[in-house]
Amino acid sequence: MSDSAARDRDVAEMESAFAHPEVAPDRSAAYGDHPDQVIDFYAPRDGRTGAPLVVLLHGGAWRAPYDRAHASPLADFLARRGFAVASVEYRRGGDGIPQQRGGEENTRPGGADPVAGRWPETFDDVAAALDAMPVLAARELPGADVRRIVVTGHSAGGHLALWAAARHVLPEGSPWRLPAPPPLRGVVALAPIADFTTAVELGVCGGAVTQLLGGEADFEERAAHADPGVLLPTGIATAIVQGVDDIVVPQAVSEAYVDAAARSGEMVGLTLLGGVGHFPLIDPAADACAVVAEEITQLAW
Repeated sequence: MSDSAARDRDVAEMESAFAHPEVAPDRSAAYGDHPDQVIDFYAPRDGRTGAPLVVLLHGGAWRAPYDRAHASPLADFLARRGFAVASVEYRRGGDGIPQQRGGEENTRPGGADPVAGRWPETFDDVAAALDAMPVLAARELPGADVRRIVVTGHSAGGHLALWAAARHVLPEGSPWRLPAPPPLRGVVALAPIADFTTAVELGVCGGAVTQLLGGEADFEERAAHADPGVLLPTGIATAIVQGVDDIVVPQAVSEAYVDAAARSGEMVGLTLLGGVGHFPLIDPAADACAVVAEEITQLAW
């Protein structure tokens, strides 16, 4: 396929994924004081009790224009598959109010894409949301089984899902380090930005990884606290679903993570979907979304 045809297909897939109406949650709850520190809860549509809880972390290159709203059709899709779902919002970069970062505003020059992520707030929020999840979910979704939690995320959210499962192997002294593995059934990462070295080499999302860590000056030091590709092994069941024709987060990024896991002595499942790009994984109208649900089912039930 030519580069032009690949770009055209990517646009068509993105338009399809974003064409679904936003689905309102059944309940929402704050896990902090910032407006972005909120979790939307979706009850299983069949009314079952004891349903596993899927924690959903949306993508969008850690940039503010992409919030949890675009992932709400996926949350509803999973709820219709019998899961309880918790869709997490978190602070991202370039939220319309310039954020000071080392004397530089958190927007790119010339009105281009906003800077990706906020250090350390993006990580503060994901850690806080996961720590609060059992209590909040038990209160807002009393039918959910908080002993069976699977974390999933797409693209940048896939990175955060892998990171959330690796907090117990963060460097000593990290503010997000856990003393023991988090109580998760597993992680299903969808086209995740899973290996920072490879993602930077490929220029994924317009240099978003470097922006997430606050620039090149602090990259190496901060990557040790943020790069799933070096936070291994985790001992937590992990599966990756990746479109072979993904030109946003290419297959090579997922393969680099899987290879790093293998070198650490850990096996990570990798499901490659032929003829699939980046966005069908979160598009309820696409067959790939059913594959995602099945991967979550295998870990959750």
